[in-house]
Amino acid sequence: MMKLIKIDENSRVPKYQQIIDSIIHNISEGNLTMDQKIPSINMFSEEFYLSRDTVEKAYSILKERNIITSIRGKGFYISRTKLISKVNILFLTNKLSNYKLKIYNHFINKIGPNSFTDLHVYHCDETLFLNLLDKNKAAYDYFVIMPHFKTEDLKHITLTEKVIKAIKKLPEEKLIILDNVKPNFEGNNHIEIYQDFENDIYNALKEGLEKIKKYKKIILVYPKEAVYPYPKRILHGFRKFCVEYKLDFEILDKVYEDMILKKGDLFITIEEGDLVNLVKQAREDEFIIGEEVGIISYNDTPLKELLGITVMSTDFKIMGETAANMILHKTKGKLKVPFNFIDRESL
Repeated sequence: MMKLIKIDENSRVPKYQQIIDSIIHNISEGNLTMDQKIPSINMFSEEFYLSRDTVEKAYSILKERNIITSIRGKGFYISRTKLISKVNILFLTNKLSNYKLKIYNHFINKIGPNSFTDLHVYHCDETLFLNLLDKNKAAYDYFVIMPHFKTEDLKHITLTEKVIKAIKKLPEEKLIILDNVKPNFEGNNHIEIYQDFENDIYNALKEGLEKIKKYKKIILVYPKEAVYPYPKRILHGFRKFCVEYKLDFEILDKVYEDMILKKGDLFITIEEGDLVNLVKQAREDEFIIGEEVGIISYNDTPLKELLGITVMSTDFKIMGETAANMILHKTKGKLKVPFNFIDRESL
């Protein structure tokens, strides 16, 4: 292995960084493999006439990045090879829904082969998120975070105080916040690509106002205690729209079994299960969807398109691809993703 390591005495790059770069380069070239033993700190320092502190610093950083590991009494070994790439990315999402996977897949396709993206799900749980971030904070070049958390009573919260404190410890230029962002989140040197939940639903409903007005009552099905809770800003935008246009409205936490449907009802559903139950009940009661009973669903899918369900939806493709492009081109900034009203047969 000593023949593979290159230390340039005339370089302005610190010696410890040269050791790190050389080991990473040899792993990427396949010269060093998983579980292969590498020289001890003393052996390394003697071979290259380096201080023990210099080698120890290099090894410490490699251990923090999970590239090498030490086994007591045996020495140091290569512990991971899949992270060795030009760009290493930790992708933290709150859940594995169809929409989150769509963002992730478009991100992966756009970021290209010269990177490795490690996907972790923290299930809206503050403790799990903090553990994942603390464990991996030294091992990645970028941190893509979708911040959706829940309180003890299953209410949605964008960021907790502990999460904000942990995120602020990351280098700002390495941070990408996707999908949801806390208003006035501090810092200007990171990336934000987000939805504006309150204004998005308000503007989308406003776009469909002429058709919406033909219904007597609008019912928003908003789960109050979901495992993965939804932003309250959706409620605020819905209420704002209904009050402004003097529309009769109601908010339910789910589509109940044997729910009484009335001619002139318009339902807005968020969860897939509620949409399925609603369509099923409307058909059983022989209501004509789009004429006697209306349906608008939150976030589009190919199946909703096939069934002719009117939707309000974020452009998940743009969200994922834009995040990747900004990383590739090393640009910073804040971008609101387009939110579309797609009128189909169910309205």
